[in-house]
Amino acid sequence: MSNSISDTYFNGDEWKWINVVDVAKKKSKLYLSDDIWQGIKNTRSVVESIANSGIPHYGINTGLGALCHVALDSSQLQKLSWYTLMSHAAGVGEPLKTEQVRAIMCCAVINFSHGCSGVNPSVVKRLIYLLNNDITPVVPSAGSVGYLSHMAHIGLSLIGEGEVNHEGDTLPTKEVYFQRGIEPVQLGAKDGLCIVNGTVAMTGLACLELDAVTQLADWADIVSAMSVEALSGQLTAFDASVLGKKKHKGMQTTGRNVRSLLEGSGVVSSNLGRHLQDALSVRSIPQVHGACRDQLSVAVQQIQNELNSVSDNPIVIYDNDNDNDNYRVVSQANPHGESVAMACDMLSIAVSEWGAISERRVFRLVTPHTSYLPAFLTPESGVKSGLMIAQYSAASLACDTKKLAQPCVIENYLTSGMQEDHLSFGETSALQLHRAVSNVFYILAIEYLSASQAFDLIEDKPFGNGTGVAWCQLRNKVKFYEENHPIAIDIQQAYDLMRQSYSLDCFEPFIRK
Repeated sequence: MSNSISDTYFNGDEWKWINVVDVAKKKSKLYLSDDIWQGIKNTRSVVESIANSGIPHYGINTGLGALCHVALDSSQLQKLSWYTLMSHAAGVGEPLKTEQVRAIMCCAVINFSHGCSGVNPSVVKRLIYLLNNDITPVVPSAGSVGYLSHMAHIGLSLIGEGEVNHEGDTLPTKEVYFQRGIEPVQLGAKDGLCIVNGTVAMTGLACLELDAVTQLADWADIVSAMSVEALSGQLTAFDASVLGKKKHKGMQTTGRNVRSLLEGSGVVSSNLGRHLQDALSVRSIPQVHGACRDQLSVAVQQIQNELNSVSDNPIVIYDNDNDNDNYRVVSQANPHGESVAMACDMLSIAVSEWGAISERRVFRLVTPHTSYLPAFLTPESGVKSGLMIAQYSAASLACDTKKLAQPCVIENYLTSGMQEDHLSFGETSALQLHRAVSNVFYILAIEYLSASQAFDLIEDKPFGNGTGVAWCQLRNKVKFYEENHPIAIDIQQAYDLMRQSYSLDCFEPFIRK
């Protein structure tokens, strides 16, 4: 069994959200230990014995949801699993990104690895096979109230239905299976319900956003430090003894980052005392960014807890680990995704605030009344508009992101004939967070461009040890803007740079975690 540095091998220890990111984005191979496989097999034997017992147990030999009181005989259970996937694959809209589907599949494997679902091991093996061979089901992005539809579409690929992306092409699953000489998975009792159940979709999507927001948090500190320098900011508001009067960990982190990035700045030194007090968008960077960082920490804990939880219904519980005959099958509400939905909603609020304060700094950078810089950051204002309209774009994005910060978890609708009468909308929350993160990276890209443009126009140098690195890194990709091409090109290039996984490597000496 492979266990190289590029592999993700699980033996029962706690999963980290970054493990999901490695499988989803870096395409790390996924493997389970022998002990994990034995646990999956043990609970499967329980399900198979119940399926043939004639004694009703929800989801094993009964209908689903509002049909839970309809008893089924053993001859109907394979059809039940098949019909479950067909009827639950009700997603609509544009497909999810490949990395999003892979993250969901990885979390499904994790959920099954806890050994409480009773799923057929062949289902888990096929999910791992698809992941490790880069075969990704096509999954519509919209249509989930918290679970079911995304996993149902993934489930179609297990039985040879639907479409998959493989080697750059979108092909019928049956065609890929034929090419590889493999057969569709044969579903049995509870398999259909196991596949569609749980919080795996929202959790997988949320893990990817934790990765993105962690990167966003550092970039927000970097570009804001550049703006402090460009706007002749006073470092007294960032003094360690001042910030130490408040006990929020995130605030201390951002304060240290800004001070470290600006260390060695002749610009900051020459502007000391130039004015008494900066605007709040400048002097409250530690307080605002820090609060957002603290919310990220809370979200990490909530999502990681869910990742290491059993979120199926019903589940098989052994009252004595040493006695495989002493078990209970329990119907409960572990698939409810309130914790993940709330984490994503609160993180969307934090992301919105990172964007809102960034847009305010962009406004100050381009506006002559609020800085000592040329109007709209061009030496030829009048005949040229400089970065005037780039700030408009930042304002528009900030407005849109505030709408995306409206919590999804507080919504509610009736489904399944009133059997499911309180919903989390966790997948909606995670996808809304995804859009918010993209918006704010664009806002930060505009601030990055604006602050760098200001650096080019400032005669007194040197800049800070860290902010100077940031300026040079952008200038290696994007030149001083002279209006000989659409500004949108520069915004996109700055955005693309910031979204690269390696883009923060050169800031390791300045950014503290």
